Amino acid sequence: MKFLWPGAFALLGLIPLLLAASWWLQRRRRKYAVRFSSLSLVRAAVPGQSWVRRYLPMVLFFLALAGLTVGMARPQTVTLVPAGRATIILALDVSGSMRQTDIAPSRLGAAKQAALAFIDRQQEHNQIGIVAFAGISQLVQPPSNDPNALKTAIYQLTTGRGTAIGSGILTALDAIDEFGQNALSEPVIPRTPGQLEPDIIVLLTDGVYTTGPDPLDAAQEAVARGIRIYTISFGTPQGSFNQDNNFFGGRGRFRGVDEDSLKAIASMTGGEYYTAGSAGELQKVFDSLPTVLVTREETAEISVVFAAAAALLVAGATLLGLLWRPLP
Repeated sequence: MKFLWPGAFALLGLIPLLLAASWWLQRRRRKYAVRFSSLSLVRAAVPGQSWVRRYLPMVLFFLALAGLTVGMARPQTVTLVPAGRATIILALDVSGSMRQTDIAPSRLGAAKQAALAFIDRQQEHNQIGIVAFAGISQLVQPPSNDPNALKTAIYQLTTGRGTAIGSGILTALDAIDEFGQNALSEPVIPRTPGQLEPDIIVLLTDGVYTTGPDPLDAAQEAVARGIRIYTISFGTPQGSFNQDNNFFGGRGRFRGVDEDSLKAIASMTGGEYYTAGSAGELQKVFDSLPTVLVTREETAEISVVFAAAAALLVAGATLLGLLWRPLP
């Protein structure tokens, strides 16, 4: 919380002075002595007052003064709110090894379910694109905020041969250039060196690249464009067997994931690296991915809140004073 006029807090020093003055006036009241034949008559004539009835109205009044003083200091709150539209590209591995069933119903099936849940929880101001890569990469759904189109693209994903991770990154970068925020703005907002764009790539794979450009070279292109890449390695180390009792993957055997490359891609682009060995873990990874990528600070003055609270306190003090010490 910030204050536009913090000097107003000096007025809080008047409250103890007013308390001291009130106490002094109470002490200065003239005391009347009246003789009664019975103490019970005094008790009947002057109803007893508890500490609460005697001092609560005054406490509420001084709290109201404190609230008014804080309001005079003009307090402000600063919050981060979504600003503008970001583009998120889901680059999904659809190579043959994604048909493995070590993760039910299959690696690709679990990846589809996690992607669908991610689409459901996205904010309307973000647009999502889908890139699928096997031996080649393809933009199967241009960035959109239409959940039905996105889900249809996810449902229709099928596997192919090869793993072109680098091609998947480059296709995702091209999609951001064509459909991202800067591409749709007039004029194009210039980017300073080292500045990160709000758009990101989420790359999921269960293997190592077998064709196409080197993923690290493609990541260098992402660095040059200021695009963060969040990498996810998916699958179990043991893999699964196919009907011919052979491992899925390159040339009949499970090749594993090149974690070092995925970590390097995430690190050099400013993203994060995740690993998931089950459908539940993959769902948690997608849940932890950022959804609000473009934010701005919004300042709101809340003096009226303290003024309203002070008014309620004054009203309460007045009402209690009239109830407990009615006017003659």
